[in-house]
Amino acid sequence: MSELENVTTQRAPMGNVPAQSAPAPDGAVRSEESDVAERVVGARIAAPATAPRAKGEPRFPGGPAADPAGSHHERRIRSFQPRRSRVTAGQGDALMRLWPTWGLDIDGLRTLDLGELFDGLPVVLEIGFGMGEATARMAAADPGTGILAVDVHTPGQGNLLGLAERMGLDNVRVANGDAIILLREMLVPGALDGLRVYFPDPWPKKRHHKRRLIQPDFLTLAASRLKPGAVLHCATDWEPYAEQMLEVLSAHPDFENTQDDGGYAPRPAFRPLTRFEGQGLEKGHLVHDLLFRRKAG
Repeated sequence: MSELENVTTQRAPMGNVPAQSAPAPDGAVRSEESDVAERVVGARIAAPATAPRAKGEPRFPGGPAADPAGSHHERRIRSFQPRRSRVTAGQGDALMRLWPTWGLDIDGLRTLDLGELFDGLPVVLEIGFGMGEATARMAAADPGTGILAVDVHTPGQGNLLGLAERMGLDNVRVANGDAIILLREMLVPGALDGLRVYFPDPWPKKRHHKRRLIQPDFLTLAASRLKPGAVLHCATDWEPYAEQMLEVLSAHPDFENTQDDGGYAPRPAFRPLTRFEGQGLEKGHLVHDLLFRRKAG
């Protein structure tokens, strides 16, 4: 039994979270790390027939909004593609119970006070956390750092909330929506102590390369929200994307490589090796980590 599986069998309180209610039945989800997710959220059950939801209405009462930014901000080419995967009963229950306390919608209409949100902890932004297992492990290993985890994948949002509750984590907040809007509209300059982008969509087709997140404009925005000395940590198993990341990061005036040789970094101990990543490594896939520091001044 892994450390995560052992921890998640114990139900620990997660701050001032309302008492657990009976799980609301819903569907099922298959993911890259679904074996772990199934142990956490329990058995799958079929979703009941429900009335159609109005446009923009949350899928779960009190949970994340369907389109939090709505028409408040310009439409642009996005680096992510929302996935309409089925949500398990446990994930739906976590969304309804825990979202009002530990979740937030990226609406672009307010400025976040990270000091208040994380009780004064230094805060690292994680863009794209999948099902949240690695995020939960990192939060458990470093309780003195707050993790603001952003994704648009509803099952993953519910799964991470459930993991945080079961593991007794109070240094995780889950954000729903576009990370660009979060950075640009909702965070003040120098708000972040770190930024993590692990295994973003590689958009392998050449005509889709413009959708890749790690681009010069994104790096300029990210640099403005990072404190001097803060580290941007990227990881990918797609070799051409790794090469592009290294090229654009090395050329950006606001960042410097933490590696003396100007190349990729060894995987740091704080980034967990996920089951999916381990399977890729067994098949000969190369995973590249890039750690670049925000320059002072």
